[in-house]
Amino acid sequence: MLDFDTALAQLLAQAQAPSQIEYVALAGALQRVLAQDIVSELNVPSFDNSAMDGYAIHVPDFNCPSEQYPIVQRIAAGEIGAELAAGQAARIFTGAPIPAGANMVVMQEQASVVDGQLIVNTAAKAGANIRRVGEDIAQGAVILARGQRLTPAMIGLAASVGVAKLPVFAPIRVALLSTGDELVEPGQPLQAGQIYNSNRYVLINALQALGCVVRDLGIVPDDRAQTIAALQKAAAEHDILITSGGVSVGEEDHVKAAVEYLGQLNLWKIAIKPGKPFAYGKIHTTDSYGKIMGCDFIGLPGNPVSAYATFLMLVRPFILARQGVQQTSVPRLPLVADFDWKKAGDRREFLRVRLNAAGQLELFAKQGSGVLTSMVWGDGFVDLPAGETISRGQTVSYIPFTAFSS
Repeated sequence: MLDFDTALAQLLAQAQAPSQIEYVALAGALQRVLAQDIVSELNVPSFDNSAMDGYAIHVPDFNCPSEQYPIVQRIAAGEIGAELAAGQAARIFTGAPIPAGANMVVMQEQASVVDGQLIVNTAAKAGANIRRVGEDIAQGAVILARGQRLTPAMIGLAASVGVAKLPVFAPIRVALLSTGDELVEPGQPLQAGQIYNSNRYVLINALQALGCVVRDLGIVPDDRAQTIAALQKAAAEHDILITSGGVSVGEEDHVKAAVEYLGQLNLWKIAIKPGKPFAYGKIHTTDSYGKIMGCDFIGLPGNPVSAYATFLMLVRPFILARQGVQQTSVPRLPLVADFDWKKAGDRREFLRVRLNAAGQLELFAKQGSGVLTSMVWGDGFVDLPAGETISRGQTVSYIPFTAFSS
């Protein structure tokens, strides 16, 4: 079995970055991956403007400022005021251009008006409350870097410099296959020995959250010929093929043998818990010109926690890399364990935990690979190296589930 870090490194080394670029409108760019740096063609702000509602003043001498200033004009946002002479003031509103001659703005709460004369109740300070040209963004600056997954704030930043469409990589096409004669769709009655197919819906939603174009190909029976046919067809039409179940070595586990028949298996069995029967390989296909292509194959375990945990820790960074994302790792936080764990195993473990009221981590009682309730109850993993134990009060490495949604 490969250790986790080696397996992840090998997996990422196989992640071929995309090349096809699309231009999408801002409203449809959320979570897409930026294909080129975005450079601002203008300064933001593009003119000196007032940071608040108040009064623009031309203070002739900051060492000996006047006590009163006649108010000679009113400037709203979008209006251009006349030049202020020394000792004059203008009523001004947030975002309005600073008139020529003005060298500070006093907020309205720090001033009063008596008979058209502004009385300032604070110390005069040059440049106070004025937002200068290019203070936020300088013309020619890179405001967004290639390889970022676009957030609402990033899209708003692009809009603020006048960009209407963003260059993004084409989405990854992912096919999803479930295996197992025991699987039944929710809403159907269960017969003896059958279970509902929860992995299908965990994975569909997890893939869509990453911005993948997902095609659900349903359940393939536990039959070698049908498994080979299903994998071959899916590989010809998609960038990545993900299966759930069937990658172990049981007599009814046909996926591993089918992948080796259609291509090659590069990774199989990872020293992690849950999730040991994880597989990665390539399925060879040919395009319409006869060129040999390779579809990435990922085989997830059938147990629901194993499938979800390996998706988060291995598949997610692989897909991000395939999408062109530059940063694929998740943060690990040092937190205190409010539990003991004395089972020193030979595999790296990802224990389901959650923060308690004291800010420490408590452990879900049942850590089995089939206990999906642990992923709902918990709010993160403790990343426990192979061969180690945990004593109450010890600092451990915590990965919050929220890290997987960024």
